[in-house]
Amino acid sequence: MTALLDVIMPVFLVIGFGYAAARFGLFSDSAVDGVMRFAQNFALPCLLFRSIATLDLSGAYDSGLLLSFYGGAFSGFALCFLGARYLFNRPLTDSVAIGFAGLFSNTLLLGLPITERAYGPEALQGNFAIISIHSPMLYAFGISLMEWARTRGQGLSPSALTRQVVQAIFSQPLVIGIAIGFVVNLSGLPLPGAFWSGIDLMSRAAIPAALFGLGGVLFRYRPEGDKATIAMICAASLIVHPGVTWILGVKVFGLGTDALRSAVVTAAMAPGVNAYLFAHLYGVAKRVNASAVLIATALSITSTWMWLAILP
Repeated sequence: MTALLDVIMPVFLVIGFGYAAARFGLFSDSAVDGVMRFAQNFALPCLLFRSIATLDLSGAYDSGLLLSFYGGAFSGFALCFLGARYLFNRPLTDSVAIGFAGLFSNTLLLGLPITERAYGPEALQGNFAIISIHSPMLYAFGISLMEWARTRGQGLSPSALTRQVVQAIFSQPLVIGIAIGFVVNLSGLPLPGAFWSGIDLMSRAAIPAALFGLGGVLFRYRPEGDKATIAMICAASLIVHPGVTWILGVKVFGLGTDALRSAVVTAAMAPGVNAYLFAHLYGVAKRVNASAVLIATALSITSTWMWLAILP
């Protein structure tokens, strides 16, 4: 009960505050969009830049940590893609988008603050290692698969497909922030204290603004239809992904306590809003993914409590 009250509930209360503000007309759609644009395009890239720029790269990138987390992620994708395609007879493009919802967990807006509240800021090294390759790798995978599904038989050249994927990935502010962070980290470029102070101010605003805005965004979604498909995505995100990650981390790679916590807590998060945005980008499975994001986010209050109880 202490874990629920002290760790999980403050995060979801901020989300609920944003949801209620939008629900009762205290925060307009345009205001919600503005907050999310500020968070995703400016504040969160600053947070990621600072974290990657100061990250101990030699200690953070544990192959067992990454293989455990992403082994779980791609297990979630396989379950949702194959289930959508062969169990629910969805078109191939729908199946890719639904698979992406099972793949793309909310590592940044939920995984980061919950891990920090549960285990302290010093426990976040593994989180940032996961996050640093999360969007680039998973978007590259999802976009490549979707473009293949959309253009089968149309003769799209590999070079044209590669250009589309690279352009889509490196137009994302989060990826830009991560990339610049790596440049500063690897080059050892000295930056003035005033610059870091400004980055710190932006970074401290990132998570609260993003969580509040996420509540407003979730209000727009309505859980409609396709209940079995939505349930499959929720199971993949909240049970299969963290479950496979835990098994690999404990039984195969023997992860240390901090690495196991970062991997499993991050894996246990609901699908990120990016799962809906990906579906919206291609105009497929939008209702399913939007509903899955909303329902899984609500269910993750309980499922996260369970995983926190299991972890050392």
